[in-house]
Amino acid sequence: MIKKFIRRMLGVKSPDTDQNKIVTLGPKEHRINPQLVSPNAVKVTQTLQQAGFKAFVVGGAVRDLLLGHKPKDFDIATNATPEQVKRLFRRAFIIGRRFQIVHVMLGQEQLEVTTFRGASSDGSPKDEHGRVLRDNTFGEQHEDAIRRDFTINAMYYDPASQTVLDYHGGIEDIRNKTLRIIGVPEARFREDPVRLLRVVRFAAKLGFTIDAETQAPIKVMAPLINNVPAPRVFDEMLKLLMSGNALACLRQLRKEGLHHGLLPLLDVVLEQPLGEKFVTLALASTDRRIQEGKTVSPGFLFASLLWHQVVEKWVAYQAAGEYPIPALHLAADDVLNAQTDKLALQRKIASDMRDIWAIQPRFERRVGKSPYKMLEHPRWRAGYDFLLLRCESGEIDSELGGWWTSFVEADGAGREELLSKKPTAAEPGTAKKRARRRGGRGKAKGTGTPESGE
Repeated sequence: MIKKFIRRMLGVKSPDTDQNKIVTLGPKEHRINPQLVSPNAVKVTQTLQQAGFKAFVVGGAVRDLLLGHKPKDFDIATNATPEQVKRLFRRAFIIGRRFQIVHVMLGQEQLEVTTFRGASSDGSPKDEHGRVLRDNTFGEQHEDAIRRDFTINAMYYDPASQTVLDYHGGIEDIRNKTLRIIGVPEARFREDPVRLLRVVRFAAKLGFTIDAETQAPIKVMAPLINNVPAPRVFDEMLKLLMSGNALACLRQLRKEGLHHGLLPLLDVVLEQPLGEKFVTLALASTDRRIQEGKTVSPGFLFASLLWHQVVEKWVAYQAAGEYPIPALHLAADDVLNAQTDKLALQRKIASDMRDIWAIQPRFERRVGKSPYKMLEHPRWRAGYDFLLLRCESGEIDSELGGWWTSFVEADGAGREELLSKKPTAAEPGTAKKRARRRGGRGKAKGTGTPESGE
């Protein structure tokens, strides 16, 4: 009775009916290129099948294969329990508390193996908003398909027979470029509000249209994201920003009203000409690098997104009488503390962001040994790229970025020639030295600008 009630609430039919509606696609129908499938994923599924278990490549990997893309990760679903999976592989580790999974390491590749999940139990612990807190129920394959979020992620591929099992019309939605949640949207979003972010990420990344019924409750249910643990929100935001379609994702977030609380003041930043241009350039650069297979620093990305919040507070602290460099550090503290509460920024990422911001004033010190020391800074390259973004967006004079580009590309004599030229703007280091020669203190407190570096 309980299972029937749950199925009725989720808007899905009984297991028998679901079983009858399974669509089985052969190689000629799905046209998956076997060469795009990881050999290690094939090995894991074969090992499980030879041990008498069912095993399939599942989820996003199947979706990407059907779209003709090489998946970044391969997840495996099986009817073997985590303990049974662990016994079959030398390097396998059971992780997770909400739902146990197994990480299987083959060479440098990590594959995630999950046991088929059963229908959600009415007795599963939930918070006051209906979010499932813990659910470790194993079940049958058709139940596992029901538990998945979107139809395009609820297909199973068997590398051995090269067949695809489609339980909820996912192949049709892929062909129609439609993103549709399985079951009643309100119930599924309430069950796990992170799906509100996932629907945006998939729509932007794949260029799919969100089904009208799936889209309808998103804006109303957006506040539920505030009830999700910050680390989970951060993980999803990182996936969104590192998807190779970050700019499209952020625009979709704004369209659906989901960015509030995730990136405070994003609306304000994107409504300011310099802020919008800077963020757009940063995201476009990140997307381009990811699409070209190059590495991207999450610290650089978040430093770019939050930079104009830092600048705003930096100016405010100086206006209140603080010296520029301490003002910059105070501004960085304020922004990072606010974001850590919302996004649970990892310490390493926050440290990288702080370093990138902190070295920006040092680029104006183009005298003596300072430029040579800058080239030895561990965050030199990230700071330099950040400087070029500031120049390109019009925030600061492009002459500064051009000078540093020339300095980097020049040989020893060329660098000395650049250093011998009189700076086009007052150099903070030079000003201080002149002041000391005169016996003065230099500039009066609070008279520096964010770009002056004092």
